Amino acid sequence: MQCLYARISEKMPKIKIVPSILSANLDRLKEEMEEVEDYSDWFQVDVMDNKFVPNITPQAELLKEIDTKVPLDIHLMVQEPSEEYIKSFIDANPNLKINNITVHQEACSNLGKTLEFIKNNNIKAAVAINPKTPLDAIKDVLDKVDMVLIMTVVPGFSGQKFIEDVLPKISQLRSMKPELDIEVDGGVNDKTARLAVKAGANVLTVSSFIFKSENKVRAIKDILKNLK
Repeated sequence: MQCLYARISEKMPKIKIVPSILSANLDRLKEEMEEVEDYSDWFQVDVMDNKFVPNITPQAELLKEIDTKVPLDIHLMVQEPSEEYIKSFIDANPNLKINNITVHQEACSNLGKTLEFIKNNNIKAAVAINPKTPLDAIKDVLDKVDMVLIMTVVPGFSGQKFIEDVLPKISQLRSMKPELDIEVDGGVNDKTARLAVKAGANVLTVSSFIFKSENKVRAIKDILKNLK
């Protein structure tokens, strides 16, 4: 496949490793998160409602079970998340630091208002787009968001194959926004992470490759090693 890779700007933010607990063992969640804490910039908490995606996860109550010093990246794969719903995550556990809350462009009829509500609660606001959604769909909010998540799988389940056709979209966004955090999520491993970073992504969300590995720290180190 031919891909127009971005020329990585000197202004591009640093690489961040974000383990997604979607593939973690919830019965050993504390232990598994502690194992990789020192190698993680954020932890991603994926939230699904069985409406926007055909899967369901624990909701805000899960945050009460989390005990970590690492900031959280809350990814809402939820149809029309209300202000009350979003606030339930913000208020769930005052001992946690939430870095950002991400909502999907495809799931919000008033995207600008939803993002504004998140920012008004002193939390970074991010927008996610599915693999087939064009960048034009978020052009009106690009100046309002702190991060864009470009899905590299169809959202809903962990363990899917990385969709390389998304790479040119990452490059296009990086050329438009040299200093923006650009996150990828889905099928990220030691090989696909390199493709994503070369295209212009700097936030690598990794689920199965870390939490299904016998040596989770080694998995993270392998990703970083292959980026050099």
